[in-house]
Amino acid sequence: MAHDAAKHDAAKYLADIGSHARIGSMPDIARTTVSLRITGDMLDPEEITLLLGIEPTRCTCKGDVRRIASGRDVIAQVGSWVLSTDTPDGLDAGIGALLGKLPHDPAVWRDLNERFRCDMFCGLFMQDSKEGAELQPQVLSMLVDRGLRPGLDIYRCPD
Repeated sequence: MAHDAAKHDAAKYLADIGSHARIGSMPDIARTTVSLRITGDMLDPEEITLLLGIEPTRCTCKGDVRRIASGRDVIAQVGSWVLSTDTPDGLDAGIGALLGKLPHDPAVWRDLNERFRCDMFCGLFMQDSKEGAELQPQVLSMLVDRGLRPGLDIYRCPD
């Protein structure tokens, strides 16, 4: 039931921020991708899936062999559990939508942060050098409540 309330809070928040313009006149980033990343030597992806109640986009155990984009096989140095989303709706909406799928229970996040490295990867793909993004205080609070540090990678999309 608390999980449903957290989903409702996230949906309400997304509706509230949907039409708010950023300060200034820069256009929004062309495309964003957001990923909750949980990593650690002793990470068991099935345990994380049970704790969070959702299947990951991808996961590995330490020592697993996986094929990377170049086609080369690599051995995972740590275990990982990743939940990702691409969003045309902006950084705030992407983070809010992703966190809205997950439990808000502080005990769950405290446990995860004590045992693993947890962060929110944010990929920002720009088509123009004048694009920008902001994180609203409510989104920052959602990250802080879960002990998640945002990591921003900024890319220029090829012409």
